[in-house]
Amino acid sequence: MKKNIYLIGLIVPVLLGMTFLFFNREKKEETKKETHQIKVMVLEKNETTTTIQDENNGIYTISNQTLNGDIGDYFLIEYLGILDDLKKVQDFEVVQLTKLDSIPSEWNEEGLFKNYYSLAFNKLKKLSLDEKIGQLFLARYDASHSLEDLKKYPVGGFVFYEKDFKDKTSSSVKEMISKLQENSKIPLLTSVDEEGGKVIRISSNPNLVREPFKSSQELYALGGFEKIKEDTISKSSILYQLGLNLNLAPVVDVSTNSNDYMYARSFGKSTDETNHYAKTVIEASKGTNVSYTLKHFPGYGNNADTHTTSSTDNRTFESIVKNDLPPFEAGIHAGAEAVLVSHNIVTSIDASQPASLSSSVHNLLRNRLDFTGVIITDDLDMGATSTIPDVALKALLAGNDLIISTNYAQEFNQIKNAVLNQTISEDLVDRVALRVLAWKYYKGLLSDEK
Repeated sequence: MKKNIYLIGLIVPVLLGMTFLFFNREKKEETKKETHQIKVMVLEKNETTTTIQDENNGIYTISNQTLNGDIGDYFLIEYLGILDDLKKVQDFEVVQLTKLDSIPSEWNEEGLFKNYYSLAFNKLKKLSLDEKIGQLFLARYDASHSLEDLKKYPVGGFVFYEKDFKDKTSSSVKEMISKLQENSKIPLLTSVDEEGGKVIRISSNPNLVREPFKSSQELYALGGFEKIKEDTISKSSILYQLGLNLNLAPVVDVSTNSNDYMYARSFGKSTDETNHYAKTVIEASKGTNVSYTLKHFPGYGNNADTHTTSSTDNRTFESIVKNDLPPFEAGIHAGAEAVLVSHNIVTSIDASQPASLSSSVHNLLRNRLDFTGVIITDDLDMGATSTIPDVALKALLAGNDLIISTNYAQEFNQIKNAVLNQTISEDLVDRVALRVLAWKYYKGLLSDEK
């Protein structure tokens, strides 16, 4: 009798599994036979393939036999098959292809900034090409030339590092940032990596903060999530008083191995606990006038330092989905406005490009995690990406909204020349700049008066 019960216990799960696989396969086959519609804009084309972007910001590559439009053209595609976010070249069957005059000009998304797109569009119409391209850049601040550069490269914002605060007083920091804001037609994003612990910027200077901000691991040990909430609010208050409105933190990469490069900067605990950490920081930051940034998507894992060289992540896609994506998802559900993408090559998603330059990685963030905020690259002049030709153009085509750049003059001109040469459409620049402007309205940086 016991033997029969044991056999039944083995057989039933197998039968259930086979039934699930059968019906799942049947469902997929039915989906392939259904007719679907998407509106797309042509972003880029070469001799054999065309890159398109849909209304939900998904970016796909298709063959020229499927669609042979010019850059900047809009189409309504009726098709059979399935769009695969991770597939290099789509193979759906076109039923009908209709060229459109234009997609509604507001590109008004039902997302985080949905109430601000019409304001942003009205602002966008008043901007020159240079001003629109500038909104795509978060430039590394350099005291020797950044203020003067604003006349030629009207960037969307600046990133400040430890050296920019060294030996300064609160008054001199406020003056430094105020001068930049006064010389910018559009209010600037002013950002730092104030993670606490190993990575600190303003709190490295005792003139600005009495003692350096503690790491997330130290804070948790002192008082759990309540201490992390208090720290976020306190830190935000200090940043805002100095004129800073964007923190490139928190690090929500899951790392529990002290030998990992990212361990000391991470929360250092399990996926579930890191989920709670991401949610706590984002929720605590709301109402502080400082936006926070989840990083480094799609999860840094145990990879090497990309500041100096490229790094390859060979983990399985299933592992990343299970262990690394949930903290980003938790932060996004809590209202995260920005996500920063790493330079790691994640082979299970895209073996040929760093994550920051991969449309497959960005599709994962947009479509699987339903992120409607601003996607930011890590600095394109880091070792992992600095030698890649036309790196800023590739970052834009991959689906980024903001490009962190040290050599911003060169990379600004990459995008401008691509528009002027009709390598890419000005509509692509418009669409991305629109989201950045909508974010600035959402943050209260922009108003109807300015």
